[in-house]
Amino acid sequence: MDKVYELLEQANVLQESEGAQIVDLEDKGLGVCMIKKSNGSSIYVTRDLAAIRYRAETYDFDKSLYDTLDVWDIQLADYGNKIIKRREEFIHQINEIIFGIHNNLSGGRESIELRYEPNAEAVDIYNELIKNRDRDMKLKSTSVGPHRDDIGFYIKDIDIRKYGSQGQQRTAALSLKLSEIELVKKIIHDSPVLLLDDVMSELDSSRQNQLLNSLDGIQTIVTCTGLDEFVENRISVNRIYRIINGTANLYHV
Repeated sequence: MDKVYELLEQANVLQESEGAQIVDLEDKGLGVCMIKKSNGSSIYVTRDLAAIRYRAETYDFDKSLYDTLDVWDIQLADYGNKIIKRREEFIHQINEIIFGIHNNLSGGRESIELRYEPNAEAVDIYNELIKNRDRDMKLKSTSVGPHRDDIGFYIKDIDIRKYGSQGQQRTAALSLKLSEIELVKKIIHDSPVLLLDDVMSELDSSRQNQLLNSLDGIQTIVTCTGLDEFVENRISVNRIYRIINGTANLYHV
C-alpha cells in the first residue's frame, strides 16, 4: 500500500481532507476518490490500485500480447487472402464494363484501365505481418493487409489520380459509378438508384452531354445549381425540387 501512496504523491494528486487522504480529479471531470481513511485504514480502491501496480510490474503485458499475435496474424492473412482474390475478380469484372462507358463519356478520346494495387500479395500477407511486427507494435498499427490496398485509374499508362485534370478525375469516378450500376444489374437483375452530387461543375460541355445521354434508363437523383444542362439536352426530368434556406419545395418548370 505504501508504494501506492508514494506514487500518488509523486504524481502530485494526493491531498489531505479532514484527516483522510484523497485524490481530487474534479478538474478533469473524474470526481474525488478517498485513498485512506482518517483512522489510517485503507479501502478497496487502494487495494485495487496496489494490485494493478503489482501486475504491471510483475508481468510484461507487451510480451504477453506479442505472444498471441500469431493467432491474429494467421486469421488476418486468411481473411485478407479472400478479400484480395475477390477484389481482383471485381476489378476484372469492372474493366470489362468501364472501357466502353468511359470511352463514351470522353467522346471517344480516352480509354481507361483500372488496376488493383494490393498492399501485399495474398500469399505474402502472413510473412509480411511477421516481418513488420516489431515496427507495428511500436506504432500500434497494422501496416500490412487489404485495408491498405488501393485502385489505380490509368489512361495511356498515366495515373490520373496524380496527373489527370479535374475533368478526367471526375469522369473516371462517374465511369466507375456507371460501371458498378451495370454490374449490380447483372448480378441482382434489378436497377439501383444513381445519386449524383453537383457533377456538372467540373465537366466540360462535351463530357456533360455524354454523361446526360448515359443516364437514359437509369433512375437518377441529381443535385445541381442550375437546370440549363438538362433543358439544353432535353433530358426527361420527372420531378424538380428547389432548396432555399434549407427548405425543399417542388418546382414546376
